[in-house]
Amino acid sequence: MKSNNKLVVFDIDGTLTDSLPVYHKAVIKSLKLMGVKDVDTDFFNYKYHTDSYTVKFNYENYFKKEYIPSLLNQFENIIMDELKNYPAVTEINGAKKCIDELLKAGFSIAFATGSLPKPAILKLQQCNIWYDESLIATSKISFAREPFVQQSITMAKQYFNVANYDQIYSIGDGIWDLETAQKLNLEFIGIGPRNKEKLLALGCKTYFNDLNPLVSFLTNPI
Repeated sequence: MKSNNKLVVFDIDGTLTDSLPVYHKAVIKSLKLMGVKDVDTDFFNYKYHTDSYTVKFNYENYFKKEYIPSLLNQFENIIMDELKNYPAVTEINGAKKCIDELLKAGFSIAFATGSLPKPAILKLQQCNIWYDESLIATSKISFAREPFVQQSITMAKQYFNVANYDQIYSIGDGIWDLETAQKLNLEFIGIGPRNKEKLLALGCKTYFNDLNPLVSFLTNPI
């Protein structure tokens, strides 16, 4: 596959898929089905905004005993069953077209998400957005975002057969997406109105309300 030595790493929820309200409900219900009757629904209280940390935080807080990794597989299976009770999510405006056009233009694509693998794939499928499972890095490997964002870069190098990228863009809608990009020295582009003012105040230099302008911006940099 032709490459222009540029990689674009996408967050999924709130960036490519309009899934946050539905997904948050499913996360809370799934934790309760695991026996966690008192779930902290203020996700801004969490140290990390990832599924894996959400399970660890609420499990330990409620049961007063140490989290074990096997709980994550249990949670992933429960939330997949729970998501069957919700309507399919839709794309953030321009998402599918954006991915397709970036691939045609020779960009490498990867996904780094605080979600877990199975629900992440389901959301991309529901929006008919191109993906390859070997390009999706998730919070199953880490509570914090930096390790799985770094993993997504490694995955992209292997998939697209690129030794090193000249430029790596990180595309996201959350404050934690920006902070991770800053720590890893990636060029961040914010998407969507939800956190616009906060992101701009924290140093985000490029921001779009949806994904429609992204291809033009990346292919015709100023």
